[in-house]
Order: sequence, then structure tokens, then C-alpha cells
Amino acid sequence: MNLLFALAASVTVSLISLAGVVTLVIKDDLLRRMIIFLVAFAAGGLIGTAFLDIIPEAAEYVKDITQLFLYVVLGYVLFFIIEKYLHWRHCHSAECEAHRFTYLNIVGDIVHNFSDGLIIGAVFLTDIKVGIAATLAIIFHEVPHEIGNFTVLVYGGYSKARALFFNFLSSLFAVVGTVVGYYSASKIHGFSGILLPLAAGGFIYIASCDLIPELHKEEDAARSALIMVTFVLGVALMYFLKMANLEMFLSIFTRKALF
Repeated sequence: MNLLFALAASVTVSLISLAGVVTLVIKDDLLRRMIIFLVAFAAGGLIGTAFLDIIPEAAEYVKDITQLFLYVVLGYVLFFIIEKYLHWRHCHSAECEAHRFTYLNIVGDIVHNFSDGLIIGAVFLTDIKVGIAATLAIIFHEVPHEIGNFTVLVYGGYSKARALFFNFLSSLFAVVGTVVGYYSASKIHGFSGILLPLAAGGFIYIASCDLIPELHKEEDAARSALIMVTFVLGVALMYFLKMANLEMFLSIFTRKALF
């Protein structure tokens, strides 16, 4: 029964990846004018997700701070190597520059979603109520994150339908992670302690090396100022969501202790 609840939770989290469907009602011309601001928001969201959400969460599994950040750096280097390989093996024109970071974004999202699934599976194995709380926390975080992922794919040249498809496909790895986490709960610390900081390093690489340089191409002063504000909002939103999740968990665990 617990596994069924866990699978239902992970499928619900996967469906959040379709949040980008709201852009289907936006005309292409308007979307093209908006896209750079959405990219700024996505970049801020990735930075906020990595530093304010994933790394602190990974610190619960990896107590040695040097080892933790070694994994983060390894994730950063790994994504650099992947991008370099894609450029050398598949890219032979200027048009391919944007396509490389779409691949990286998908890879990073797969690792992140798999890690979320590991957590969902392990938590539901121990307590359904806490599992539901964990799922709600992940959902609150995933809505802006998945919209950001969708934006990156569209900016990289994907059609809106194709971006939705690949975003949803990568999100299904949460279901895979849930099954693995449920049946490997005793080893979950080892899995998450490696995967989470690797994903954080990947997100930092995508934001700092692929997205932020795109923001610097804007020369209009007013639009540049708005881009900076949007970037900061992306970081700030992840911070407030993280704080909201902490408050919710504290409330749940306090009630559980009392009763």
C-alpha cells in the first residue's frame, strides 16, 4: 500500500513538468519578446535551486563539507565534459550552440528528478503522512523549476510541444527513483549523497556558463535592468519556497511529536 501511495506521489510530481503548457496560449511573437526574461528567471531559479535547496539537502547525507563540495565540483566538471563532447561530436555550426545546453538541461533534470524520486520512495516506506508532506514540498519547488526548464528548452530551439514532451519524459525518472528508493531505503543516504551534489554542480554549470552569458547579450539599458530584477526574483523565489517547506516540515514533525 505504501508503494502505491509513493508511486501516486511521484506521478503527481511528474505531471508538474507540464506546467509549461500555459505558454501554449501565448502568441509566438509575444513569447519571443518575453523569452529572455524567462531565461533570466530560469537562470536565477537554477542558481537558487542548487545553492539554497539541493546542496543544503545533500548536506544531510554528506557530513564532510569538503567531500560535499567535491561532488558539486565534479558535477560542474562532468557537465563541462558532456557539453564539450557534444560540441566536438555533434556540433559543426553556429546554430548548434544553443542546442548543447538543452541536452545538458535534460540530463541535469533527469538526475534531479531521480533524486526526488529516491526521497519520495524512502520517506513513504517509513511514514505515509510525512511522505505526503515531502511530496507537497517537492511540488511547491517543482512548479517554478519546471517552467524554467521548459523555458530553457524553448530558448534552445525546441518547439513548445517538443519542449513539453522532453520535460515530461525527464520528469518520469522521479517514478524510477521512487521504486529504487522504496526498495533500497537502507542505502538511500549513499545514493542521494552523490546524486544531489552532482545535480547541483550541473545546474550551476548550466546557469553560469550557458544561460547567464545569454543575458549579457542584451544591450538596451531598460531591458537589462529588468533582466537583472527577473534573475534576482528567480533566486528569491527558490529561497522563499525553501523557507516555506521548512516551516511546513517543522509544523508536521512538531504535531507528530505531540501526538
